[in-house]
Amino acid sequence: MRMVEMIQRTVRPLGSRKVRVALATVLAAYAAEYGLGVSEEMVLTVLGVGVALILGIAHEDAGKNGSAEGGA
Repeated sequence: MRMVEMIQRTVRPLGSRKVRVALATVLAAYAAEYGLGVSEEMVLTVLGVGVALILGIAHEDAGKNGSAEGGA
């Protein structure tokens, strides 16, 4: 029973889109650096795009969960 709980705790964060994008970004950066042998600029570009996606998702989530009162 303990093993099942541990696996569930490990897998539970993958339900978040931000966590999945972060994981895919890091894996892509490692693959680009060590598998494809691309330049450092390309790795930083991959990381930058991943960060932009995560921020976009966070902004979208904040819009869904925000109140309609707004500060405008």
